[in-house]
Amino acid sequence: MAKALDKKPKLSDADKLKSLEKKLKKLKSAFKEAAASVESRVEKGAEAAVAAATKPKNPVSPLAPAGFPDLPVVAGVEFASAAAGVKYKGRTDVMLVRLAPGTAIAGAFTRSSTRAACVLDCQAKLAGKQDDQQGAAIIVNSGNANAFTGRNGQEAVDKVTGGVAAALGIPRERVFSSSTGVIGEPLPAERITAVIGELTAALDAGGAAAAARAIMTTDTFPKGAAVSFQGDGGTINVVGIAKGSGMIAPDMATMLVYIFTDAQIAPAVLQKMLSARMDRTFNAITVDSDTSTSDALILAATGKSPAAPLADLRSAPARAFGRALDQVMLDLAQQVVKDGEGATKFVEVRVTGAADDADAHRVAMAIANSPLVKTAIAGEDANWGRVVMAVGKSGAQADRDRLTIRFGDMVLAENGWRAPSYDEAAASAYMKRDSLVLGVDLGLGRGKRTVWTCDLTHRYIDINADYRS
Repeated sequence: MAKALDKKPKLSDADKLKSLEKKLKKLKSAFKEAAASVESRVEKGAEAAVAAATKPKNPVSPLAPAGFPDLPVVAGVEFASAAAGVKYKGRTDVMLVRLAPGTAIAGAFTRSSTRAACVLDCQAKLAGKQDDQQGAAIIVNSGNANAFTGRNGQEAVDKVTGGVAAALGIPRERVFSSSTGVIGEPLPAERITAVIGELTAALDAGGAAAAARAIMTTDTFPKGAAVSFQGDGGTINVVGIAKGSGMIAPDMATMLVYIFTDAQIAPAVLQKMLSARMDRTFNAITVDSDTSTSDALILAATGKSPAAPLADLRSAPARAFGRALDQVMLDLAQQVVKDGEGATKFVEVRVTGAADDADAHRVAMAIANSPLVKTAIAGEDANWGRVVMAVGKSGAQADRDRLTIRFGDMVLAENGWRAPSYDEAAASAYMKRDSLVLGVDLGLGRGKRTVWTCDLTHRYIDINADYRS
């Protein structure tokens, strides 16, 4: 006889009820845990939102000028700016400049071996012969550096410059782009191309101030400078805007600079005049010794001034143009230092008596880049021993017994020892100024160099510790 199959005993109604109550209890417990988790996340999200909303913005640098200068209009130059949401929504972060046909272009760029795609693109375009009978344009975004982004970097540049070229009816080879911001993040080119129509419709000869604001990152104020002078037959204007605050050191600094003039000048001559002025302006500043991937300076000459062309560099008008260009470049360079991240002191380092100019530059930059010198300045400590240290580590030729150190007009050390006239109280009082001059004479030759820097405060750490957030 076959064995009967085992059957599970039927549950009584009471047992069923107990089982259901047990399951319900588990469900209630799981629900409470899930609700608590959601509540916790909501609370944390709210706290983060409040923190983000209440996070203090960068206070304007105490070294900032009283306001943005009243820049003259440069014939043949138009500006526009827009909010593309490159990194933050609602923030003006793209600038477009349209340049008239006949504009000559010159440039200077970072020497970093990890240059951004836009820098490489600009350098390639300026390496060949310019078709300056065509119009030109400059498109700039903040919030993203488009650096270390592989092939995508150049593809993004091509999309952006191609979009501008199509909108303005000019060759893509005449469209120059710059990007500044976070390194290593793909550039959202489509966000920029989406506002090109808005930008072209808004082009205005008087839009330089808004354009200067659009290219800011950690800057606390927009930067502009201008010089006008009488040429042979008419006025010539030189106008510049710039951004820069941190990652500042030669060659060049973390900065974007755009200078415009209505002078009539050939591209090769324009490039020569620009290059001759780099070492004593933008390559003579430092905030933190770090060189960017994205530095760019573009100089555009529209040729729309009624003044005679500047062909002979020895002529009086050409020399006047050189002085005007010097002044605008140095003004912008010094504004970058005055907006150094967390800066409270503007410092000029003058080195004289070096064996040659190269040694003078080594000493000046060693002092200007020294964290110990810069923190002493922040603390208003007249610690001239740190200057001695910086001279010694510079690698330049130096002789202890020929060295003279000055703070302002005061001689602090000379002849290998503290100066007999040294007054600690007077030196300490001098350090309380917001503009300082540190002088070093090496007593060895005729080499000299002046550079500019700022102090190093805790605010620099605050800004850079959460730069990507």
